[in-house]
Amino acid sequence: MTLAAGTRIGHYEILSLAGSSGMGEVYRARDKQLKRDVAVKVLPPSVVHDPARLSRFQREAEILAALNHSGIATIYGCVESAASHAIVMEFVEGETLADLLKQGPVSIGAAQSYARHIIDALEFAHDHGVTHRDLKPGNIKITPGAGDGGTAS
Repeated sequence: MTLAAGTRIGHYEILSLAGSSGMGEVYRARDKQLKRDVAVKVLPPSVVHDPARLSRFQREAEILAALNHSGIATIYGCVESAASHAIVMEFVEGETLADLLKQGPVSIGAAQSYARHIIDALEFAHDHGVTHRDLKPGNIKITPGAGDGGTAS
């Protein structure tokens, strides 16, 4: 179930669908209190009452919230209601690595830069006991300038 622009979840107003994941849909939203754009990852309604999925979703939020690294999106909090559960996090500008690769090959220098940033973030997570179980190009955002020293998140 895709949320329409203008839908409110807590004090977050949905702007647009940003993507989908195995755990739900991710939306670009506006934090009306702090006046900033955020990403809101919403569990699908079909699993809101599944204790195992809710527990996994909560663990994901807790694990990510414990990590503070420039290559890992920052968790701002969780929002719950009878109809939905959501993780609110930093909105990372840029396109996914999957979208970038659809445009054609990237230069060796850009690929090396992306790899360095990805490895750095993974090493940080691993050093903190976290294993990413869904690492794929669609889950990696390439921020503007990433091939020239920017970041891959």
